[in-house]
Amino acid sequence: MDFVNVADIHFDIPFRGISDRADLGKARRLDQRRAFKKVIDFVKNNNVEYLFIAGDLYEQEYVQESTIEYINELFKTINNTKIYIVPGNHDPRIKNSYYETYKFNDNVKIFTNRLEIVENEDCDIYGYGFNNFEMNENQLEELKIKNKNKINVFLSHGDIYNKSAYNPININLLKNNFDVINLGHIHKRDDYYPGSLISLGFDEPGEHGFIYGMIDSNNLSKKFIKVDDKEFIIKDFDVTSILSNEELIEKLCTFEAEDILYEIKLTGERKFKIEIDLKLIPKNIIKVKDETKVPIQEDEINENSLYGIFVKNLKEKLEQNEITKKEYDDILELERTIMNKL
Repeated sequence: MDFVNVADIHFDIPFRGISDRADLGKARRLDQRRAFKKVIDFVKNNNVEYLFIAGDLYEQEYVQESTIEYINELFKTINNTKIYIVPGNHDPRIKNSYYETYKFNDNVKIFTNRLEIVENEDCDIYGYGFNNFEMNENQLEELKIKNKNKINVFLSHGDIYNKSAYNPININLLKNNFDVINLGHIHKRDDYYPGSLISLGFDEPGEHGFIYGMIDSNNLSKKFIKVDDKEFIIKDFDVTSILSNEELIEKLCTFEAEDILYEIKLTGERKFKIEIDLKLIPKNIIKVKDETKVPIQEDEINENSLYGIFVKNLKEKLEQNEITKKEYDDILELERTIMNKL
């Protein structure tokens, strides 16, 4: 048998808070559609037998019916593929969810929150998902392998690394009972998780896509297929040698790229007030953080002045660990800014 495992698509997630640009959310939601269509095209072109969707297909709070219809239309193009979906903590099978109210194509099976076995000619599939936004019941207490001579597949959305409120799972129990383990929830790819289909922010670096697997006589092989054309990268940029906003904008324009979304952290000592118009820098710079400092010149400090006495006392607090280095820098910068305005 062969299969595709994909998880954590999060259709219609708003992408708030990761960008200074208002249009990023719309662009990344279009990227979600393109990426998922690549999954379906791969399944169709390779006649894949099983498509496993291991939770968080969509965002319950934000998903539109038109998105569900788009997904289902894609499902109709792979009628010969059996599709199995487990609801996750972002798309739980609750009363008003589309898993309950929408009629998906006949080749789609949606699991409930109770462990269930689906018997196929070449494999048995065990699965369960969320019926709420949290779930910490141990469903595997009910586990009994029906036919150990068949290929046994486990499908769920949960956490094998932490005892969290998001379906904590004993991975050793799974390894002792199943030939194939397909999970969702952890957005970083490893032996059990395909990771999120596309990167959802700067905390999800690296390549993103899905897993294509084949198993024959208990010999399992897996291959990662990349579908996300973009990558999130955080880049530090020292402004110490830069003299003006115009020069800074000129330097930032060198970061223009089609496939990289940057968060630029401005660091170092600034010599000017930083004011950046997003219209003047490349669109792939989606966030700019100003972490620069106002330079403090020691020779400007007269220990007999009020400012000098202030700095001396502040240094003593730092040396006595009454304040942190960051607090020292922030207070000194604020005081320097006030002094320059007087």
